[in-house]
Amino acid sequence: MPKIEEIEFTPNPNARKFVLREPLTFGLSRSFESAEQAAGDALARELFAMAHVTNVFYVDRWLTVTQDGKAHWPELLRELAVPIRGAPSAQERSAELLGGAGETDLSGTSPAPASGEDEDGRLPAIRELLDREVRPYLQGDGGDLYVLGIDGNTLKVHYQGACGSCPSSLSGTLAGIEGLVQRLHPEMDVMAV
Repeated sequence: MPKIEEIEFTPNPNARKFVLREPLTFGLSRSFESAEQAAGDALARELFAMAHVTNVFYVDRWLTVTQDGKAHWPELLRELAVPIRGAPSAQERSAELLGGAGETDLSGTSPAPASGEDEDGRLPAIRELLDREVRPYLQGDGGDLYVLGIDGNTLKVHYQGACGSCPSSLSGTLAGIEGLVQRLHPEMDVMAV
């Protein structure tokens, strides 16, 4: 059961980041933008059951919850803490899935890209640049960025967590990302979807 180490503000006034003492996953991010998307995830489903929750994003030792701006944060934080504290840790979930199959390395790795995902030869260098220069900062603020692909000369990205509805992500950060990407490929535009 993950214990909450601290709760942080994010640049998005409608999002809070919970820093945990135990990981919820081993490197896999989980992002939900609606209760329907969260139906198969017990923790996200419990969080969406609370009034005003609009987004749940978690990976490793942190979880970000975004609300619609109508809830009073101190009250909502107390409610959110209950299912977060009760959620099984990544270690517990892995042991459950393995059925107690002895000692296993549960450090996990990132999933392999989907077949055909890297068809455009420009993507690996762009991903490496974003992983190094952008994603650590977004993750520090309770969000992340997922590269959807390239369509012509347009890089399509999707913001996750606190970044998904943050005004600075959708304007300033996007312009910064485009500037970085244009160092590699001057003809490239970046669009958030």
